[in-house]
Amino acid sequence: MATKFTALMTISEKSIKLLWSNAAGRCSFPGCDKRLSVEQAADTAPYTLGEMAHIKGKNPGSNRYDINQNDGERDLYQNLILLCPNHHTEIDKPENEGKYSVGWLIDAKSNHEKWVISMLTAKKIMTIEQLKNHIAGLLSDNHQAWIKYGPNSILAQRNPNSDSLHQLWTSERLSTIVPNNRAITKLLGDHRILFTHNQQPIVSKFISHAKSYELWVSDDIPYQAVERFPLEFDALIRE
Repeated sequence: MATKFTALMTISEKSIKLLWSNAAGRCSFPGCDKRLSVEQAADTAPYTLGEMAHIKGKNPGSNRYDINQNDGERDLYQNLILLCPNHHTEIDKPENEGKYSVGWLIDAKSNHEKWVISMLTAKKIMTIEQLKNHIAGLLSDNHQAWIKYGPNSILAQRNPNSDSLHQLWTSERLSTIVPNNRAITKLLGDHRILFTHNQQPIVSKFISHAKSYELWVSDDIPYQAVERFPLEFDALIRE
């Protein structure tokens, strides 16, 4: 039943990326929220800890197996929930099938994804300074992910052909950068009136960048079609 992020699988890359980005790389079990991308040590290769569990069981005899569901439907994003290994094991114990039903898992997944956005945008915004401070924190997290794991990071330069580093960078884009960009876009949409008329085009540039970046991460457009991060937006937020 366990499906590792790095393992060979029938689950499509599209479903994997939707699942990891919507869950922000955290366990979706209520009350857990464990971050599933971790490092062994600063100078060694990192690894990704996380399992994509089937809501309706993958195989006959497994918990919540639905005979009316076809193989393609079983491996779609809609039938998957991102969990830590402990909670994946717990929901698949035969004695827990009644406790963790299909409906319970669907609700847990939906509530977790709503929590991700609320966690990133919950701060009450009243002034442009509060808005900029909140966005600045999210931008800083994105920048740190790039510095630590991106193609030009020290780890990447030391291990240029490391599959595990590439997988971790993919995981960081899905679990940190995409959710943060979504949160920034929502904040801008909710509080755009706080920016002046002359600043509006810069705001639009970031929103356009964030949308194209997510389309690229989800394999919907090539990298060449991604609109570059507007440096003037960073300057606007930090001025």
